[in-house]
Amino acid sequence: MAALGTIRGPTIPQADRAATLARCRWDDARDGDTFARMSDLTLYRDEFWISPYVFSCDVALREKGLAYDEVSVALQRAEQRTEVFASGSVTARVPALRHGDFVVAESSAIVEYLEEAFPETPRVLPTDVRERARARQVMSWIRSDDTLPIRQERSSATMFYERTDAVLSADGARAATKLLEVTTRLLAHGGEHIGARWSIADADLAFMLQRLIMNGAVVPERVRAYVERVWQRPTVQVFVQRERPAYVAY
Repeated sequence: MAALGTIRGPTIPQADRAATLARCRWDDARDGDTFARMSDLTLYRDEFWISPYVFSCDVALREKGLAYDEVSVALQRAEQRTEVFASGSVTARVPALRHGDFVVAESSAIVEYLEEAFPETPRVLPTDVRERARARQVMSWIRSDDTLPIRQERSSATMFYERTDAVLSADGARAATKLLEVTTRLLAHGGEHIGARWSIADADLAFMLQRLIMNGAVVPERVRAYVERVWQRPTVQVFVQRERPAYVAY
């Protein structure tokens, strides 16, 4: 495997991407196939490093100290819908994680898999059963329809590329109000995180809140301090500080 700080993501020229995807076989890790297996773990991610779900997996992998390779999938060209990618990932969605000859997609499933497949590594979900249930609740809720207006009106592209000054719709404003109310309840115990210590749920929640904060929303000071604390975590900063190509909307 590559060292953790030197992830080898293949550079695939634009003209060669379709051919490379066509050559890819999830069940055939031939030496020299740049899109197949380059290490035991490969993360398939969006080209612009803005997906909150890729973020969750990237942070989890780094928190666990797991070396991995990464391959970009051009969502703006619908590469995730190619038959070869869809057949391996099952749901034809990014991110997907390949571990040897096994592939799993959906970020929550990937995080859970990493917890169980590598039990000797640092945990990214709480060990306490109730705190773990709460973390899973938060992660599921963030991905639910409750936050959809925020995801639509404050896309993650506005966090890493051009900000927006568009006023939230009535649905967006209600979703934002509920997000802040939920966060306030989660922090009501007075601690620094959702649980007794940091978990991947904190990273996911901070990412969602940054959609508002980075676009000028006024939030309670306790919420802002919480987000800033989580955002400065080294594994989070690696994602935040990544070099990104010019953005193409999709």
